[in-house]
Order: sequence, then structure tokens, then C-alpha cells
Amino acid sequence: MPLNERIYLIENLLKNRGVVPFSLMQERTEASRATINRDLQFMRDRLRMPIVFDKDLGGYRLDDGGGRPAQTELPGLWFNDAEIHALLTMQQLISGLDRGGLLGPHLKPLMARLKELLGSADNSAAEVQKRVRVIGVQARHLPLEHFAAVGSALLRRKRLRIGYRARYNDQASEREVSPQRLVYYRDNWYLDAWCHLRNDIRSFAVDAVERIEILESRAKDIPERELDEVLGAGYGIFSGKEVKWAKLRFTPERARWVASERWHSRQKGAFEPDGSYLLEVPFSHSQELMMDILRHGAAVEVMGPASLRKQVEAEAVAIASRYAEIVG
Repeated sequence: MPLNERIYLIENLLKNRGVVPFSLMQERTEASRATINRDLQFMRDRLRMPIVFDKDLGGYRLDDGGGRPAQTELPGLWFNDAEIHALLTMQQLISGLDRGGLLGPHLKPLMARLKELLGSADNSAAEVQKRVRVIGVQARHLPLEHFAAVGSALLRRKRLRIGYRARYNDQASEREVSPQRLVYYRDNWYLDAWCHLRNDIRSFAVDAVERIEILESRAKDIPERELDEVLGAGYGIFSGKEVKWAKLRFTPERARWVASERWHSRQKGAFEPDGSYLLEVPFSHSQELMMDILRHGAAVEVMGPASLRKQVEAEAVAIASRYAEIVG
């Protein structure tokens, strides 16, 4: 019987019977005396289960320190690769928020619990973190007080008044919004909300909020399906209702990378006879898609629509001109 099955079986015996003779543990687990002793030691030392031997009752039981039966729950013991990634990602996200600011005292207990979970398998938390690493890139500075205000209004269903500066045009505006959900995307936080100024659904980068105030007025609730129809229809975080399809052809060398990537949930892709790869993705606003296209340089060509092709062509000309000036 595997270790994890023995541990759960012993735990169930302790919780359901109160006092468990050693012989019963052996009988149920079909394990040797030495194995059961190791399992009990593991449960005490690694899982922090208050297992004691009661000489008067002739068996093992859970104890709360005062001689009374204890109520205890086993932590998650073994994780697959997806679960380990999720736990480590949670730990990293929380670490990024905990900078000694407003949320610090509230996050420390959760951090401690995550470390316990990560260390409750056959390796310590330090060993798991050493062997599995999550590296975030392009994260922007996020004022903790703004994040806290957004989270509070979101859960209390209150409206927010925000001073917002859009990065794509550097324009500042005053908005009253009804928060709907927080989204973590490409190492940054975004607020999906109903904008009462535009009378429409919008997504706001939380780090671009310059001022924030929680209002007492009740937030307007938008059905999740409607949020997904608007914000999930096009490419990237800044989507919209008017969707166009970008057709991108990648060279055979780059195709080996791009063919296994997910750019959008509705993307279409196919290899061509020469080994190149044709990728089609829906988009509403081109700024984020443009950045992803340009990072592939000459290994990608925009086949359509014509407006997107002209944008990329103009950017390529500007890049060439800039380097020509440097060389000259």
C-alpha cells in the first residue's frame, strides 16, 4: 500500500475510533511494525498531527494537548504538476503583494499555510521551491492601497470613483465604475468593470489608477456571460464588441514554437506545405496584438486585415529608420 494511502487510512482510524491499537493499524494497512512506526513519526513531525500513545487505553489517539481528543485535518499531501504550479504561483503572487504595506499582516498567515502545504509531501517546502520556479516578467508597480480598495469594493459590491490614466494615449479621466471582477493577466492586475461614464464594459489596469475612492452607492451587476462576450471576444486584455480576425504567417523555423502556443481561446492554426504556420486570432484593439507580432520580427508576416498589415508595416519602417540613423 502506498504511503499516502496508509496515512489517510491511519488518520481515518484515529478520527473514527478515537483510540487505535497498533495491531489494528498493521492489520488494515498490511504494513510491518517498522513501516507503521515511520508513518506515525512522519504524521507527527511533518504533518503536525498530535498523535499520542495512551497507555491506559492501550492505543494511539489524537490529542489537543489537554488530554482530550483533537479535531484535525490532513493537509494536501501529494500534488501533480498542475497543482504544484498553482500553489507556487499563488505563493509568488502573494509575495509580490506583500511589501510591508496595507495587505502585509493579512497575507502572512496565508503565506505560512502555503508553505506548509508545499512542504507536506516527501520534500520540504524549501526543496520544492528550489526544484520548481515560477518567474514573472513585465510586472508593473501596483500601489497596495489601490489594490485593497478595488478588492474591498468588489466584494462589498460598491462603486468606485477612480482617476485613470490610459497608457496608450496618456489621457487622464475621472470615472465612476461598478467593479465586476479582478483579472491577473501577464503578471499584472486588471479590473473588469461597468464604466458609468462610457455606459459600457471596460477593463482597467489597476496600476494605471492614480486616485481611488470607494462610494456608498451599490455597484451595477453585469452577467458573467456578457463580460465574457465583450472582454473575451478579441485578442488580449483590451477587447471589445467589434471583432476582426488577424491572419499571421510564421516561417517554418518559428512555426515550431508558435504552433504549440495559445494566443486566444478561439484561435485557428494550420501548417502550410512549405512548413510555415498560418495563425488566425480575433482582435478588437490592435495595440497588444501589435506588440506580440513585432516580437517575432521578420519571422512573421501579417496577411490580413489590410489595416493591421499597414500598422505593422509602418512600425517596421520606423524601426528601420531609427537604426539607419544610428548607423549613419
